[in-house]
Amino acid sequence: MSFRLILAGPPGAGKGTQATTVSERLGIPAISTGEIFRSEMASQSDVGLEAQRYISEGNLVPDSVTNEIVRRRLAQPDAAEGFLLDGYPRTLDQISALDEMLADDGLSIDAMLDIEISDEEIMGRLLKRAEIEGRADDTPEVIAHRISVYHEATEPILDAFRERGKLISINGLGTIGEVRERIVAAVNERLGLD
Repeated sequence: MSFRLILAGPPGAGKGTQATTVSERLGIPAISTGEIFRSEMASQSDVGLEAQRYISEGNLVPDSVTNEIVRRRLAQPDAAEGFLLDGYPRTLDQISALDEMLADDGLSIDAMLDIEISDEEIMGRLLKRAEIEGRADDTPEVIAHRISVYHEATEPILDAFRERGKLISINGLGTIGEVRERIVAAVNERLGLD
């Protein structure tokens, strides 16, 4: 049995932290577009340099670039039996591109898991992350812009998956373990796992 899931939520919701547990539980790879872009930026590749221009300003990388990176990653053998996408899709156009990628193989997304936290919580978490990790894209101005971009461009995808009956909302407050248990329970219920 294969599972194709999307892990969604605003910046700082804990998607990256939770993706590993959920993907291990289901035996599928966690695919983070953020990690792919950071790796490309570190290697100074053409894609990485282009992505860095947008990310450093708190903007989304253009769909054409992001879609191609995802298409290449989903074509790798370990994703054949399913995957957990973290950070994609973030726009309605990216949903259409993902639908087309999967439709070529007669597949579709099983569910979108949305980790919900408030804007105030986002700001606090990302400022703390900046102190710990020293991430240059976690300044108050860039964080505020990212929150705005999220609400304007990304939240409509939640409505799209809600309309499909495939949205699962997860309370993102609490300890990492508490949130993890909520996610695992929701996935088990939706996908009929033990």
